[in-house]
Amino acid sequence: MSRIGRLPIPVPAGVDVSIDGRDITVNGPKGSLHRALHPDMKVSMDGPTIVVERPSEAKHHKQLHGLTRTLVANMVTGVTAGYRKPLEITGVGYRAAKVGDKLQLNLGYSHPIEIAPPAGINFEIENPTHLAVSGIDKELVGQVAAQIRATRKPEPYKGKGVHYLGEQIRRKAGKAGKIGGKK
Repeated sequence: MSRIGRLPIPVPAGVDVSIDGRDITVNGPKGSLHRALHPDMKVSMDGPTIVVERPSEAKHHKQLHGLTRTLVANMVTGVTAGYRKPLEITGVGYRAAKVGDKLQLNLGYSHPIEIAPPAGINFEIENPTHLAVSGIDKELVGQVAAQIRATRKPEPYKGKGVHYLGEQIRRKAGKAGKIGGKK
């Protein structure tokens, strides 16, 4: 069995899970999430836990088993605690600001970049160089954070750009200068 897929998903108090065929809806204190799962996977409630089962030992079903369990567990965690992805901006004059609900980034271009949040996503500005993307859908939080990072990826020489907090940036040495006697 899949080590991840066979683990039951505990459902905390205050979370309501409804399973209708291949559709699952999770309601919690932070909101509601809905997802259509693969038709081969069987998801059922077993008391205060959710159990995911696969129909056979085929490689495809083994792969779907762990994936389905993780997707459902992320939904339960999202409606209870939510997800947060912190980002950091490095560079002289690079900064972020919140204009209404939109995020405005000054990243060395001739114009500021404005990013509107999708439904269920919030931008938090701690200071002009530190921001965070938060929401209940882990997939959407990661996608929006990746879009913000893609506006100015960190470059390898000075490390300027937008990167995840704690991300290691591979640095390169600069020019070596002229070496030797060639002219």
